[in-house]
Amino acid sequence: MSATPPPSARSPISAAFRPTRRGRPSPTSSPGARTCPDASWITWAELKAADWEEIANEVDDCVHEYRRSPDGTWVMHGQNSGLTRFAELSGHTDHHTLHHAGRVYAEGTEWPDGDRLFRIGRLRRKDAVPHRDWAPVWSVMRTLANLHGDEGVRLVVWFDG
Repeated sequence: MSATPPPSARSPISAAFRPTRRGRPSPTSSPGARTCPDASWITWAELKAADWEEIANEVDDCVHEYRRSPDGTWVMHGQNSGLTRFAELSGHTDHHTLHHAGRVYAEGTEWPDGDRLFRIGRLRRKDAVPHRDWAPVWSVMRTLANLHGDEGVRLVVWFDG
């Protein structure tokens, strides 16, 4: 089965996380598998065991947009979202600077904007794989794992160019 990845999977994510596992054989090593260069995979068991609150090893290149929730806490809304407003607040118009603000500004730099906040920082693992985009994938994997076991279900990914 082949499906188009959610938008967040197609967008480059510059955060660096500790790998969930090293030394994995190619997903194409099984008979009849499709040949996909740069492919990798992860089991449902590994996804369940992942620390989704883990913070990236490096500052993200993208500026993070947060929205104030009803309880007053800031909730991440997106990466490099609202760039028109960010350009107004930061005073930058250069395309490269806007799209790579994390390389230009120090970690923790903020631009408040009412109930929005733009901030330079590190992603949490769960921010790199937003639930709103990936919930259908997790639901299918969970259902299959109930039938075939957590180790019997894996997500295969590959990256074009």
